[in-house]
Amino acid sequence: MCLSGVSFSIAGQAAWAPGIDSPDAWRRWARAPFRLSEGADPAVAAMPAMLRRRAGFLGKMALEVAYRCLDGRRNVPAIFCSRHGDVARAVDLLSDLADASPLSPTGFSMAVHNAGAGLFSMARKDRANHIALAAGASSSEHAVIEACGLLADGAPMVLLVNYDTCLPSIFAQFQDCQEQPFAWAWLVVPAAEDAFHLRWSDEGAEALPVALPDALPGALEVLRFQLSGQPQLQRAVGRRRWQWSRHA
Repeated sequence: MCLSGVSFSIAGQAAWAPGIDSPDAWRRWARAPFRLSEGADPAVAAMPAMLRRRAGFLGKMALEVAYRCLDGRRNVPAIFCSRHGDVARAVDLLSDLADASPLSPTGFSMAVHNAGAGLFSMARKDRANHIALAAGASSSEHAVIEACGLLADGAPMVLLVNYDTCLPSIFAQFQDCQEQPFAWAWLVVPAAEDAFHLRWSDEGAEALPVALPDALPGALEVLRFQLSGQPQLQRAVGRRRWQWSRHA
């Protein structure tokens, strides 16, 4: 069995979901998670209105936590991570194609996976490197590995933004977890005494537990682990086992 891993610390963080956006509210959620439901858009007050109007609900959640977490810092590389991206826009575009209707240029430009990262860069006039990432149910883990790779290449800190929302009804039968709206961001820095550790192993032919339809999305499992103070979290995705721990 091959075991590998990375370590890092978190210098800042932010999270947002409809009706739950304060640190105390998120800590209460971590102790007793409940289903997050779609609602009003976040304000994203730090972004100029002309650009803010281009973002949909999903993008505004990501932008809200990115602004809060970065808190005015500049020249910080960013990773925008979403398992599904703005799939609702993509469904609308495909429906228009099927109906032989003209496509919205704005809808098309905002449906691509790096749309939120691009808006963030343009609004702040910041040319720092940004990456858009999707890696299935283990997107959060791969985003952390990418962030640690940037730290190893010399970046003093990396903004990691993780976000998703409910899937369109056409995809309901394919869900492997309870999709819900959320966004969270970490300012990832080199490992210190309060470090988090991520290890992974390939289990070969051994069957691992299958995700349940009512389970939390992986990114919310990771957020809950980080907020709750739990010493460890183990997640199985396909034939890979992810092992999170802290302060070891």
